[in-house]
Amino acid sequence: MSGDRELLAAWSAGDRRAGNQLFHRHFDAIFRFFHGKVSGGVDDLVQRTFLALVERADRLPADVEVRPYLFGIARNMLYRRLRELCRDGRHFDALETSVADVAGSPSQIADQREQLRLLHAALQAIPVDYQIVLELYFWEEMPAAEIAVVLELPEGTVRSRIRRAKELLREALAARATPAILESTIADLGAWALRLRDQVGRS
Repeated sequence: MSGDRELLAAWSAGDRRAGNQLFHRHFDAIFRFFHGKVSGGVDDLVQRTFLALVERADRLPADVEVRPYLFGIARNMLYRRLRELCRDGRHFDALETSVADVAGSPSQIADQREQLRLLHAALQAIPVDYQIVLELYFWEEMPAAEIAVVLELPEGTVRSRIRRAKELLREALAARATPAILESTIADLGAWALRLRDQVGRS
Protein backbone atom coordinates (compact mmCIF):
# COMPACT_ATOMS: atom_id res chain seq x y z
CA MET A 1 0.00 0.00 0.00
CA SER A 2 1.38 3.39 -1.00
CA GLY A 3 2.11 5.97 1.68
CA ASP A 4 0.33 9.31 1.88
CA ARG A 5 3.32 11.26 0.60
CA GLU A 6 3.70 9.00 -2.43
CA LEU A 7 -0.02 9.24 -3.20
CA LEU A 8 0.03 13.02 -2.91
CA ALA A 9 3.04 13.29 -5.21
CA ALA A 10 1.33 11.06 -7.78
CA TRP A 11 -1.92 13.02 -7.50
CA SER A 12 -0.17 16.34 -8.00
CA ALA A 13 1.45 14.83 -11.11
CA GLY A 14 -1.98 14.04 -12.55
CA ASP A 15 -2.73 10.55 -11.23
CA ARG A 16 -6.43 10.79 -10.34
CA ARG A 17 -6.50 7.23 -9.03
CA ALA A 18 -3.88 8.15 -6.44
CA GLY A 19 -5.95 11.20 -5.55
CA ASN A 20 -9.06 9.10 -5.05
CA GLN A 21 -7.15 6.69 -2.84
CA LEU A 22 -5.79 9.50 -0.68
CA PHE A 23 -9.23 11.13 -0.53
CA HIS A 24 -10.98 7.97 0.65
CA ARG A 25 -8.21 7.25 3.15
CA HIS A 26 -8.78 10.53 4.99
CA PHE A 27 -12.36 11.46 4.07
CA ASP A 28 -14.00 10.22 7.29
CA ALA A 29 -11.58 12.11 9.53
CA ILE A 30 -11.88 15.39 7.61
CA PHE A 31 -15.68 15.05 7.43
CA ARG A 32 -15.80 14.56 11.20
CA PHE A 33 -13.60 17.61 11.66
CA PHE A 34 -16.15 19.88 9.95
CA HIS A 35 -19.32 18.13 11.12
CA GLY A 36 -20.97 19.93 14.04
CA LYS A 37 -18.92 23.08 13.55
CA VAL A 38 -20.88 24.39 10.56
CA SER A 39 -24.60 24.00 9.89
CA GLY A 40 -24.24 23.18 6.20
CA GLY A 41 -21.83 22.87 3.33
CA VAL A 42 -19.67 20.21 4.97
CA ASP A 43 -19.17 18.31 1.71
CA ASP A 44 -18.04 21.51 0.01
CA LEU A 45 -15.55 22.23 2.77
CA VAL A 46 -14.18 18.69 2.52
CA GLN A 47 -13.76 19.02 -1.25
CA ARG A 48 -12.06 22.40 -0.91
CA THR A 49 -9.70 21.02 1.71
CA PHE A 50 -8.50 18.18 -0.51
CA LEU A 51 -8.19 20.46 -3.54
CA ALA A 52 -6.07 22.84 -1.49
CA LEU A 53 -3.94 19.89 -0.38
CA VAL A 54 -3.03 18.89 -3.93
CA GLU A 55 -2.54 22.51 -4.97
CA ARG A 56 -0.07 22.97 -2.10
CA ALA A 57 1.62 19.59 -2.41
CA ASP A 58 4.95 21.19 -3.27
CA ARG A 59 4.85 23.18 -0.02
CA LEU A 60 4.66 20.10 2.22
CA PRO A 61 7.76 20.23 4.46
CA ALA A 62 9.97 17.16 4.31
CA ASP A 63 9.60 16.55 8.05
CA VAL A 64 5.79 16.86 8.16
CA GLU A 65 3.36 14.03 7.46
CA VAL A 66 0.44 14.52 5.06
CA ARG A 67 -2.25 13.88 7.71
CA PRO A 68 -1.48 16.78 10.10
CA TYR A 69 -0.75 19.01 7.09
CA LEU A 70 -4.22 18.16 5.73
CA PHE A 71 -5.84 18.96 9.08
CA GLY A 72 -4.00 22.28 9.11
CA ILE A 73 -5.60 23.14 5.78
CA ALA A 74 -9.01 22.04 7.11
CA ARG A 75 -8.55 24.27 10.15
CA ASN A 76 -7.89 27.30 7.96
CA MET A 77 -10.95 26.46 5.82
CA LEU A 78 -13.08 26.23 8.95
CA TYR A 79 -11.87 29.57 10.27
CA ARG A 80 -12.64 31.24 6.96
CA ARG A 81 -16.18 29.83 6.98
CA LEU A 82 -16.80 30.78 10.62
CA ARG A 83 -15.63 34.33 9.96
CA GLU A 84 -18.17 34.50 7.13
CA LEU A 85 -20.90 33.22 9.48
CA CYS A 86 -20.16 35.59 12.36
CA ARG A 87 -23.32 37.57 13.00
CA ASP A 88 -23.65 41.30 13.57
CA GLY A 89 -20.15 41.96 12.30
CA ARG A 90 -18.59 40.47 15.42
CA HIS A 91 -14.90 39.63 15.38
CA PHE A 92 -14.11 35.91 15.19
CA ASP A 93 -11.45 34.66 17.60
CA ALA A 94 -11.00 30.88 17.71
CA LEU A 95 -9.79 31.06 21.32
CA GLU A 96 -12.87 33.01 22.42
CA THR A 97 -15.67 32.23 19.95
CA SER A 98 -17.67 28.98 20.08
CA VAL A 99 -19.73 27.36 17.35
CA ALA A 100 -22.86 28.28 19.31
CA ASP A 101 -21.75 31.93 19.26
CA VAL A 102 -21.52 31.84 15.47
CA ALA A 103 -24.42 29.59 14.48
CA GLY A 104 -26.84 30.20 17.34
CA SER A 105 -27.38 26.59 18.48
CA PRO A 106 -25.44 23.32 18.28
CA SER A 107 -26.42 20.71 15.70
CA GLN A 108 -27.81 17.43 17.02
CA ILE A 109 -26.81 13.86 16.33
CA ALA A 110 -29.99 11.85 15.74
CA ASP A 111 -31.04 9.25 18.30
CA GLN A 112 -27.94 9.58 20.49
CA ARG A 113 -28.10 8.93 24.18
CA GLU A 114 -28.20 11.73 26.71
CA GLN A 115 -24.51 11.59 27.56
CA LEU A 116 -23.51 11.77 23.90
CA ARG A 117 -25.87 14.70 23.32
CA LEU A 118 -24.46 16.52 26.31
CA LEU A 119 -20.86 15.85 25.31
CA HIS A 120 -21.53 17.03 21.77
CA ALA A 121 -23.21 20.21 23.03
CA ALA A 122 -20.40 20.83 25.50
CA LEU A 123 -17.76 20.42 22.80
CA GLN A 124 -19.56 22.98 20.66
CA ALA A 125 -19.86 25.40 23.58
CA ILE A 126 -16.11 25.80 24.13
CA PRO A 127 -13.98 28.04 21.90
CA VAL A 128 -13.21 26.54 18.51
CA ASP A 129 -9.46 26.12 19.02
CA TYR A 130 -10.05 24.10 22.18
CA GLN A 131 -12.74 22.04 20.44
CA ILE A 132 -10.27 21.27 17.65
CA VAL A 133 -7.57 20.29 20.14
CA LEU A 134 -9.86 17.80 21.91
CA GLU A 135 -11.20 16.29 18.70
CA LEU A 136 -7.72 15.80 17.26
CA TYR A 137 -6.53 14.37 20.57
CA PHE A 138 -9.46 12.03 21.25
CA TRP A 139 -11.13 11.41 17.87
CA GLU A 140 -8.07 11.27 15.64
CA GLU A 141 -5.75 10.04 18.42
CA MET A 142 -3.08 12.52 17.40
CA PRO A 143 -0.11 13.06 19.72
CA ALA A 144 0.70 16.58 20.82
CA ALA A 145 3.53 16.77 18.27
CA GLU A 146 1.13 16.26 15.36
CA ILE A 147 -1.48 18.61 16.80
CA ALA A 148 1.29 21.20 17.02
CA VAL A 149 1.72 20.92 13.24
CA VAL A 150 -2.01 21.38 12.65
CA LEU A 151 -2.22 24.43 14.92
CA GLU A 152 1.21 25.81 14.00
CA LEU A 153 2.18 26.06 17.65
CA PRO A 154 5.01 24.76 19.85
CA GLU A 155 4.37 21.31 21.29
CA GLY A 156 4.52 22.66 24.84
CA THR A 157 1.79 25.17 24.06
CA VAL A 158 -0.36 22.38 22.63
CA ARG A 159 0.03 20.31 25.80
CA SER A 160 -1.13 23.29 27.83
CA ARG A 161 -4.10 23.75 25.51
CA ILE A 162 -5.08 20.10 25.86
CA ARG A 163 -5.20 20.54 29.64
CA ARG A 164 -7.12 23.79 29.38
CA ALA A 165 -9.52 22.29 26.81
CA LYS A 166 -10.37 19.47 29.21
CA GLU A 167 -11.07 22.03 31.95
CA LEU A 168 -13.35 24.03 29.66
CA LEU A 169 -15.17 20.89 28.57
CA ARG A 170 -15.78 19.92 32.17
CA GLU A 171 -17.20 23.39 32.88
CA ALA A 172 -19.44 23.18 29.80
CA LEU A 173 -20.67 19.74 30.83
CA ALA A 174 -21.28 20.90 34.40
CA ALA A 175 -23.62 23.58 33.07
CA ARG A 176 -25.68 20.97 31.22
CA ALA A 177 -25.51 17.67 33.07
CA THR A 178 -26.47 16.28 36.45
CA PRO A 179 -23.52 15.64 38.79
CA ALA A 180 -23.80 11.89 38.18
CA ILE A 181 -23.72 12.22 34.38
CA LEU A 182 -20.91 14.76 34.63
CA GLU A 183 -18.68 12.50 36.71
CA SER A 184 -19.47 9.44 34.58
CA THR A 185 -18.57 11.27 31.38
CA ILE A 186 -15.41 12.92 32.70
CA ALA A 187 -14.19 9.72 34.35
CA ASP A 188 -14.16 7.94 31.00
CA LEU A 189 -13.86 10.91 28.67
CA GLY A 190 -11.70 9.15 26.08
CA ALA A 191 -14.19 6.32 25.62
CA TRP A 192 -17.17 8.70 25.44
CA ALA A 193 -15.34 10.86 22.91
CA LEU A 194 -14.72 7.82 20.70
CA ARG A 195 -18.40 6.83 20.93
CA LEU A 196 -19.38 10.33 19.88
CA ARG A 197 -16.92 10.14 16.99
CA ASP A 198 -18.52 6.90 15.84
CA GLN A 199 -22.00 8.45 16.10
CA VAL A 200 -20.92 11.40 13.97
CA GLY A 201 -19.39 9.27 11.22
CA ARG A 202 -20.87 10.32 7.91
CA SER A 203 -24.34 11.13 9.24
